[in-house]
Amino acid sequence: MLIVVAVALLRPDGRILLQKRPEGRDMAGLWEFPGGKLEEGEQAEAALARELAEELDIHVEPQNLLPACFASAAIGSKDLLLLLYTCRIWEKLPRSVEGQELGWFTLSQMEDLEMPPADIPLLGLLQRILRP
Repeated sequence: MLIVVAVALLRPDGRILLQKRPEGRDMAGLWEFPGGKLEEGEQAEAALARELAEELDIHVEPQNLLPACFASAAIGSKDLLLLLYTCRIWEKLPRSVEGQELGWFTLSQMEDLEMPPADIPLLGLLQRILRP
């Protein structure tokens, strides 16, 4: 099983940051929550903070990553477990270190985007969690 950690970075206006998978990678062109693979022996929150520093050049304290929901999907011959966190506090403006396109979207806008199979069910779960 492949475990992936990801985050819904939440701005005060309710928009959430997504990144577009670059050409040359699996699922190129799909929008996804930022994050990455959990390395052996790594805690999920520490792994996510590391990935955000590497991908977006932002600093996130692990205690500011709040577990939100999870989803699973079959990706080729592997089973993927995606752990999604929310975060409202980070340092610096997110920027794409690897040149990926970034965008801030509302949950309703995300419903019209092409996303990886494991990310899609997270939208409805986030709507329930973030509902005022």
